[in-house]
Amino acid sequence: MTEVAGNTSRRAVSRRLFTGGVAAALVPASLAPAAAAERTGSARTAAAVRAAGEERLLTLYAEKVGDNQLGYGLKPGEATIPGPLLEMYEGDTLRIELVNLTDEAVSLHVHGVDYEIDSDGTRMNKSIVEPGERGNYTWKSHVPGRREDGTWRPGSAGYWHYHDHVVGTDHGTGGIRRGLYGGLIVRREGDALPDKQVTIVYNDMTINNLPADQSFDFTATVGDRVEMLVITHGEYYHTFHVHGHRWADNRTGLLDGPDDRSRIVDTKITGPAESFGFQVIAGEGVGPGAWMHHCHVQSHADMGMAGLFLVADEDGNIPGHDPGHH
Repeated sequence: MTEVAGNTSRRAVSRRLFTGGVAAALVPASLAPAAAAERTGSARTAAAVRAAGEERLLTLYAEKVGDNQLGYGLKPGEATIPGPLLEMYEGDTLRIELVNLTDEAVSLHVHGVDYEIDSDGTRMNKSIVEPGERGNYTWKSHVPGRREDGTWRPGSAGYWHYHDHVVGTDHGTGGIRRGLYGGLIVRREGDALPDKQVTIVYNDMTINNLPADQSFDFTATVGDRVEMLVITHGEYYHTFHVHGHRWADNRTGLLDGPDDRSRIVDTKITGPAESFGFQVIAGEGVGPGAWMHHCHVQSHADMGMAGLFLVADEDGNIPGHDPGHH
């Protein structure tokens, strides 16, 4: 499990990620902290690649990344910001062992799925992990269905996230600011799978904790199905926008058919701890190019909250792209 995003074949990566249940590409912690936010996969239907109700085991490591930052990783020395992008299907259970390689207590708190109180990841119920120790967390998901009282219980499918809840304060403010966060996708049987995935986290006035003069760029080829997971942390509301591409404002970002009345958007407002995701076909109707993505709050974009969605043609060319200018 040492593939680096963009440097391996889709076939090899997708077999590991979707059958193993973990959707993340790994890079050494010495590289840019956001480098693991992009990974490749293979576009297939979910039903073709898995059995229902799987239970999987996973080890995450919390450790220092760069200059006083923190990250989660799947192996020691491979922590990244954001942490690994994890995947489940409705009905799956994910059992996570968190190994703390830092010199302060850390934890793991998840949004969107089911867990008992000892997997809450807060100091008040002692579900944290002290330096040098190991702790266990169990995340469960469920399919939609009718309750005994006749009301409808929604399923777990959605674009979610996880983060620390103890570093700095009992709310994990220090841990989140320093990079202890990552994405979680819960799929429903039959959902379309992407060719590539990217996690974009607005954390205060940064994207994936990168400095303002370092753009967060990601790549695809025209025709790739690209899945974007957008998360917001910190103190501010942001408006995510990607140029040249649109999606449906619903659970998947895709229309179910000609009668689906979901609103089509190319911007979406997110507040702290909110997350959403969608899929687009790279360059569909617009072709290759260096398509900007950014926070559409004008002052935020001016302060560096912007990057490029680099869509190449079949020969690998990106028309008009100057790598030295954003």
